[in-house]
Amino acid sequence: MGSVAGFAIDLLLSVVLLAVFVMAGGVLWGMLQGLRGVPVEMDAGSDAMIAITLVGTGLGALTVYLLRRRATREECAASWQALWRKSTWLAILAALLATTGFSMLVGLLAQQLQIEMTPSNLVLSEAVAEHPFLLLIFAVLIAPAYEELLFRRVLFGRLWAAGRPGLGLALSSIAFALVHEPPGLGASQGWNMLMLWAVYAFMGAVFAAVYRRTGTLWAAYAAHALNNLVAGTALFASL
Repeated sequence: MGSVAGFAIDLLLSVVLLAVFVMAGGVLWGMLQGLRGVPVEMDAGSDAMIAITLVGTGLGALTVYLLRRRATREECAASWQALWRKSTWLAILAALLATTGFSMLVGLLAQQLQIEMTPSNLVLSEAVAEHPFLLLIFAVLIAPAYEELLFRRVLFGRLWAAGRPGLGLALSSIAFALVHEPPGLGASQGWNMLMLWAVYAFMGAVFAAVYRRTGTLWAAYAAHALNNLVAGTALFASL
């Protein structure tokens, strides 16, 4: 029961810190705009608010990692060494094929059922069109880093270390899906939302499985980054 309680504390702490950092970022941005004499328009779709949300999310995840499950030097060294095994890169490749294949299958099913899948991160499309390389760097290099620290190292890792990896995989994957598509707050609803939850939960489960199998968070990060690279390339092609 202690490990589950620890998981709940970690998740609650991450949500609170996310809200605090995003709110603080919004206030700071508003103050800077005021000092410049620029009218403040808190438009949720603006580049400024997108940037504040992304940075706030990253700071929240990093803070939880540092406070709750910071890796030791020995763990970091072993993780880096495990990254260069052939079996690790085979697991990364298998994860990429699994996540992209599952996403394609769900997309095809949605087309057959005439369900329009509208992920909440489509709000980034306009920003991607204006700053393609900047957003690609963020999506491929930065976002997977803090998401792996939070969802795999902290959340999944806590229950894995407690001898309950199956429960950790399930709970962290559900949390991963809900954070990407928060019910009632995102653009999706109904079957659209359920299908997106399935896609994100599957991704979270695959990344957790790669982390456990290889013993290195670098493998989960690489699989996540490659998945985002494929998705980002497809988004660019559609713009």
